[in-house]
Amino acid sequence: MKFTNKDVLLFDLDGTLIDSVPDLALSINQMLDALGMTPYPTDTIRSWVGNGAAVLTQRALSGSIDINPDLDATFVEEALSIFLTYYEQNVCVETTLYPNVKSTLKSLHNHGYRLVIVTNKPEQFVRPILKHLGLNDFFEMVVGGDSLPKRKPDPMQLTYVCDKLGVTPSSCLMIGDSKNDIFAATAAGMQSIGLTYGYNHGEDINSHGATLVLDDFANIIETLASLTAPAE
Repeated sequence: MKFTNKDVLLFDLDGTLIDSVPDLALSINQMLDALGMTPYPTDTIRSWVGNGAAVLTQRALSGSIDINPDLDATFVEEALSIFLTYYEQNVCVETTLYPNVKSTLKSLHNHGYRLVIVTNKPEQFVRPILKHLGLNDFFEMVVGGDSLPKRKPDPMQLTYVCDKLGVTPSSCLMIGDSKNDIFAATAAGMQSIGLTYGYNHGEDINSHGATLVLDDFANIIETLASLTAPAE
């Protein structure tokens, strides 16, 4: 299918543009070690990623994707602070771009699309990652998980982007790897692309109502009616 009359492309970050799990896992395990708790394999932590730092911390403390309702709030705050301190040190050590991300973003940017990051990651970490990976100049705006009172799957971040850029939801396209991205887009009245390779807690991205599902980031180019050339 072709998306028509799109001016603004909203991108999730973790699991969509970047694989940040190695650095998140390193920092979570450093937090657990500091608290005298047992670390977890990277693949286990991978299944917990996608809902922001606070949720990831609580899942690590619970040892499960299902958060223990009996976690002490003060302990959680202490653990989160420790995790964020370690993650600030490790924010882009082994984090990498997924295939075709940079060339595709460059092509979209050069063709005049307005590009925005909408992520549940705390905002303080986003620009350093973008800068380190050479993506910073592509994005007009960054909305982090702590930028507003609510985050995906709530539509607040997406409607905020529309308000700030003076555009309608119908002129935007949300692109992400998880149900949070798709649900937020649907609630905001936006069309969406779901990517199959990211972090979706083992669930099939096809089951969440995305307008279109793609396996390759580069294929975004051919879905936009104003573009026909492949990514460089």
